[in-house]
Amino acid sequence: MTVATSLIPGLDDMVKNGDPRRLAEAARRIAALFLQDAAHLVPRHVEFFDGLLVDLVPHAELKERVELAERLSQLANAPRILVGQMARENELLVAGPLLRRSPVIDDALLLEIARARGQGHLLALSERASLSADLTDVIMVRGDRDVVRRTAGNSGARFSERGYSTLVQRANGDGVLTLTVGQRSDLSEAHLKELLAGSLDVIRRRLFDVARPGRQAEIKSAMSELSGLPVHFESSRDFVPAQRTILKLHASGDLNEAALIGFAKAFQYEESIAALAAMSGVAIPTLDRLFSGDRRDPILIVGKTIGLEWATVRALILLRLGPHRLAAPADIENARVNFGRLMPSTAERVVNFWKSRQTAF
Repeated sequence: MTVATSLIPGLDDMVKNGDPRRLAEAARRIAALFLQDAAHLVPRHVEFFDGLLVDLVPHAELKERVELAERLSQLANAPRILVGQMARENELLVAGPLLRRSPVIDDALLLEIARARGQGHLLALSERASLSADLTDVIMVRGDRDVVRRTAGNSGARFSERGYSTLVQRANGDGVLTLTVGQRSDLSEAHLKELLAGSLDVIRRRLFDVARPGRQAEIKSAMSELSGLPVHFESSRDFVPAQRTILKLHASGDLNEAALIGFAKAFQYEESIAALAAMSGVAIPTLDRLFSGDRRDPILIVGKTIGLEWATVRALILLRLGPHRLAAPADIENARVNFGRLMPSTAERVVNFWKSRQTAF
């Protein structure tokens, strides 16, 4: 590879004399050269660019640094020192993309930034595909309401015992956070009981409505233990208005995949289930129970049976999680692969079984 200094005459002189305009131009040209060849560079070449750019990029215009941060955040071989330098910037437009998704930032740097930077940086951190328990320990203490809510809704976040205790305490008096925490699959029965003890009855009942069946049983048990009396919750989901909407769409010939994905993206659960019931012939109560379970297989199966595109199936998976939870990219990719492999004939047999057993649901 031809060295960058030979492609940019006078680079050494630029750095020594500190001409801001020339340094900014050098940063732009060297960064462009790196990005052009990034996919083919070996580690020693990446280190070479790292050594050059770490001194030049601070002189670049904000717009160019923002664009560079976006590009670097998606590269598995991005220059580590440069990425770390940019991730530490106070300017969130630069640091944000790297904190959200750069694969080259290690946990030590994430912890350093979480302990030292403000709420904007913490919010960006909370959106990473995975968060270690050490990191969420810090976020639970330092994060504001929005940061804690976003972290709690991240399915890739892991919590220590201490972190979960802090999270449950933060949920006391925060209905949105209570609903988010109450739906986490890794929430222990002890923490669920503590969560319910600090929440209003209306929030408890809403949590029961949106929880999967297994969690609903845990909520009943915890509430009975707290009160010393049997607790009876009835689901408040009302599918009647949604059915009316779907019937109108059907009558006008507008009940199709475009309508379904619109409902799913708007997190209109009842309308989405009613539309799927009309399109698949599976009863609403059956679909409601299947979609509320622990597995996403029913979504893939129904989608394959009625010939949905992956984008619609993905929207239904996100609908199942709810608007306040993030799906781990690896989970979504695994679902996409499984959906592609699923044979329509296999899906149809399963759906026919559901139909034959609907009274059992």
